[in-house]
Amino acid sequence: MSESDWDTVTVLRKKAPKASTLKTETAVNLARRQGIPVETNQKFNAGTNKQHVATKNTAKLDRENEELKHKTVPHDVAKLIMQGRQSKGLSQKDLATKICEKPQIVNDYEAGRGIPNHMILGKIERVIGIKLRGKDIGTPMVPPGKK
Repeated sequence: MSESDWDTVTVLRKKAPKASTLKTETAVNLARRQGIPVETNQKFNAGTNKQHVATKNTAKLDRENEELKHKTVPHDVAKLIMQGRQSKGLSQKDLATKICEKPQIVNDYEAGRGIPNHMILGKIERVIGIKLRGKDIGTPMVPPGKK
């Protein structure tokens, strides 16, 4: 009993700090004061819910003069989309639901304001049954296997 050491303390179950406590502003400031290297990253578009991501050059194009402009859907294609949709008895909202897009996109395409996207045009083609791309624009689409 005379050899017991009262100055040393043994901790049996000490938990490691959680990741959330290591990320707090006070913990980061403490690490900086101690000279520990701290790495911080800014995530690009974190927490946004964008369906179609615009490229970085879009804003640059918008600031340019009249020389550079976005390509828009041709007027004849816009009319074909409108006529095909009406012949099937669909509203713009119904067509948008069938192609899994927002109604505003269908509205822009029919008004000739939309920027052409071949994936969206392909989905519209399948629903209304009219070719909107290539050489034979305006011809009815032939179902696969009946060529």
